[in-house]
Amino acid sequence: MTSASAAPASDRLSFPGLVAFSMPGLPIGALAIAMAVFLPKYYAGHFGLGLAVVGGAFGAVRLIDMTFDPFIGVMMDHTTTRFGRYRPWLLLGAPVLMLSVYMLFTPPTQPTYAWLIGWLFVYYIGTSLITLAHSSWASVIASHYHERSRVFGMIQVVSVIGATAVLILPVAMERGAHAHSAAVPGMGWFVFVAAPFGVLLALSRTPERIVRHRDGDRVTPRDYWEMIARPDMRRIIVADFCLAMGPGWMSALYLFYFRESRGFTIAQASLLLLLYVFAGVFGAGVLSRLAMKFGKHRTLMVASTGYSLGLIGLAMLPKGSMLLVAPFMFVMGFLATSFVLLDRAMVADVGDAILLETGKHRVGLLYAMITTVQKIAGALSIFLSFAVLAAIGYDAKDGVINTPAAIHGLELVYLIGPVVFVMLGGACYIGYKLDHKAHARIREALDLRDSMQPEPAIIESLSGSQSIPNRLPEPGIG
Repeated sequence: MTSASAAPASDRLSFPGLVAFSMPGLPIGALAIAMAVFLPKYYAGHFGLGLAVVGGAFGAVRLIDMTFDPFIGVMMDHTTTRFGRYRPWLLLGAPVLMLSVYMLFTPPTQPTYAWLIGWLFVYYIGTSLITLAHSSWASVIASHYHERSRVFGMIQVVSVIGATAVLILPVAMERGAHAHSAAVPGMGWFVFVAAPFGVLLALSRTPERIVRHRDGDRVTPRDYWEMIARPDMRRIIVADFCLAMGPGWMSALYLFYFRESRGFTIAQASLLLLLYVFAGVFGAGVLSRLAMKFGKHRTLMVASTGYSLGLIGLAMLPKGSMLLVAPFMFVMGFLATSFVLLDRAMVADVGDAILLETGKHRVGLLYAMITTVQKIAGALSIFLSFAVLAAIGYDAKDGVINTPAAIHGLELVYLIGPVVFVMLGGACYIGYKLDHKAHARIREALDLRDSMQPEPAIIESLSGSQSIPNRLPEPGIG
């Protein structure tokens, strides 16, 4: 990874270049909805594997797979090839993701528990490769506080477009109780095509600075503890867990809740979710600009509070009212965009602080820790919510009529979990110190140190290469 030194204006990605770089977010955004909302219900309801079984499969695989992310992140940070540090890993992730998506979304007539666990494991490896490489690469491209809001904001916009595309399928293909089961294979084919398209477009249009590591700059077990022990990173880790746990909990129960409790068909619920996701296109742009003005952590605190209040208000609306529910869904989707967008940008800021203090490049490791936290939250959100539903007697099979008591239990489970976790996530940033002023001082110190130790670097792309000056910082602080 480069020293994240300030890029001159000429090195700032143009708008077309930024869009091309963000395209790996297209399949990842589509999968965020397909995997969290539709696939668990697909296996529990359509194939009848059962809530506890499906929740256990998602939970077990993620808890096993999360141990690989720090290992992958370390390997990325120590990769040096003529094609770049992160680009080879991004390229490797595409075929792994494509194969697993094909198997999960077009399964045999009666998939087994072992089938689901095995291909989920391959799937999470593929997504780890793509998301870790893409996020780490983004932190190199955008070295300044506000520019990171711009880059991560565009990635979020592209992800929202991918999610929007898969949500159109249940509405377009079928209007009925089984719209999700008819549309799920189509979602898989969309991702199967979008993954190589997005990855290859980013690789062919975006250069990457390649900088050699200093001798001895290797990750040890102590580095993990040092990252977690930092107050700023510790806040981000806890906040990211809570802000992933809340929406993940809600996503797992979304179709059950909106059909059984709110009186919507699957097609109507998908349309409302489409509005929720599409609002993120506007949210990414607006919230990025607000973060530039008021700070990332303050913007996120306000957004998390508004999101929780909106979820409570949604539960008080009349059943089956598309007209009244639609504005709430739009506002909540608008605000939810900040959870991933701003947390990721703040991780890059912490990476700069570590670089100044220690002279070590640790962004890959930091993002690996964050994706590990995301996987823990994802595992627990599906496992716990499905386990509670099964315990209260709710039956997820297609065509089953649940008792009023089971539906009331569903309502309580759906509401309490997301509200509590999202509010806790926002509260983690009370008193957060690494704002734009603190980061500006860090960047100034890094730029000063860089100017004293020039070292050539290479920018390489699939379409050609050129050399520009870049620098590697000295060990220590100044």
